[in-house]
Amino acid sequence: MENTVQIRYFSGYIRNFRRLCDELGISLPLSREEREKQILIKGFEKWGVKLAQHLCGAFAFAIDDGKKRCVFRDQVGQKQMFYAVVDGELLCSGDIDAIVSDRRFTKKLNKRMLQQYLFYGYPIGEETFYEGVYKLMPGHYLEWDGSELTKHCYFKPLFKPEKDKTLDEFAEEIQQVVNEILNEEREDTELPYKESFLSGGVDSSYLLAASDAQCANTVGYAEEDFNESHLARDTAAVLGKGFRVKTITPQEYFDRIPTVIDKLGQPLGDASAVAFSLGCQAVKEHADVVYSGEGIDEFFGGYNAHKRVIPSDWVYLTCSHIMSEDVVKSLMLDHDDTVKPADPLLEMWEEAKKEDQLDSKLTMDISFWLEGDIYLNTDRTSTACGIELHTPFSDYRLFEVASRIPAEYQLCEEQNKYVFRKAASSVLPYESAFRKKVGFPVPVRKWLADERYNRSVEEKLFSETSKMFFDQDAMKEMWDCFIGGEALLWNRVYAVYVFLLWYDIKF
Repeated sequence: MENTVQIRYFSGYIRNFRRLCDELGISLPLSREEREKQILIKGFEKWGVKLAQHLCGAFAFAIDDGKKRCVFRDQVGQKQMFYAVVDGELLCSGDIDAIVSDRRFTKKLNKRMLQQYLFYGYPIGEETFYEGVYKLMPGHYLEWDGSELTKHCYFKPLFKPEKDKTLDEFAEEIQQVVNEILNEEREDTELPYKESFLSGGVDSSYLLAASDAQCANTVGYAEEDFNESHLARDTAAVLGKGFRVKTITPQEYFDRIPTVIDKLGQPLGDASAVAFSLGCQAVKEHADVVYSGEGIDEFFGGYNAHKRVIPSDWVYLTCSHIMSEDVVKSLMLDHDDTVKPADPLLEMWEEAKKEDQLDSKLTMDISFWLEGDIYLNTDRTSTACGIELHTPFSDYRLFEVASRIPAEYQLCEEQNKYVFRKAASSVLPYESAFRKKVGFPVPVRKWLADERYNRSVEEKLFSETSKMFFDQDAMKEMWDCFIGGEALLWNRVYAVYVFLLWYDIKF
């Protein structure tokens, strides 16, 4: 009898494929494409909608059983998934443009998302910049029977600390899980050569040291204040790995912005996305698969915002927001006073606020910031460059360990994510394991204020499109203050510019 279960969409990779193949009776070897197809089909036949709970990796997929269509997204949202119901049909894809380009779909800007975006700097929550198109949130799945759409949650990143283990015992458990995850990566012999991104911070350094990556990659700049490539170079040398640095010029950066914003599908005010795209383009010249260390800051408390105490009656609005409500209101022509920054977070916050304050912040950052900013950036930019990005430290098994660690082991001895650093020190020099946070910093605040590069930005800020959405007097005040020396306004300028650029590309 012909199998009625069919895969309608799949994006990502299944890391624990060997265990699943053993459990589901799938013979190896198979091509990776056929292997993953068989895992999804046989897994759905055995477990139904509980399938995703058995998968480790990064994935978004849609599957039919002849009666209904089910759409899944991985536990923490490493892969994108969007959906819309159009003329009685469910459209779904990890590429939002694939949905809005359907001839039956009428594009209309969602101004509520624009208002939220100006506050946060990234598209937050279930809504998107298009009316009628929604994002499937991490750890969720949909069921569509042809007439009714129902949403379900199968995973929430909630913390339940255990008090009966020592810090050293948790560090050892982290090491064991990291080794388990990376051993699974090594077992995929169809992907024999991998490289890794390296900032020089503990996350990417630990990943490079513990993985089968043979070469490290980073980005650098002529501006010494922002150039941390020497830290990455030193770490790679200590670990005996190859090393490459992509030096990014201001003109190259600004020339790349339109392409990146187009491929992201939605505006993103995170300036590192463009640098990450250029880094992926450089890696693609010699590798198809690259590791990256996303997830650790959110799982283990890596940001300074995680140290700050907030009043008990506040809603924690994630670790990143770039404008106050008053600033957003002064800029927008059609500001809606009923749209509040906290709106997308309230349901999750009701559960998260019952936890320790650090843990509640981590739950919110995993649920919204990590998936809405970081993974939107890394998934869409790497895919656009033809790179397969693997993020082993985002595996939910590592979160499962983090969820049981008491807060005092996370923020300890004035160090963020202390217990993770302790685990990393098993394979890293002390200096690398306990070095302060290092990312992919970008000198945008300097470049945006430089008239040699910012002409196109200024033109866009005061364009006809801008006049449709923004008060021009408020826009001029913001721009003049920034050019006049208020460098901290750069992220507001950049976020507005990115939105206007995106709107002109898409509409």
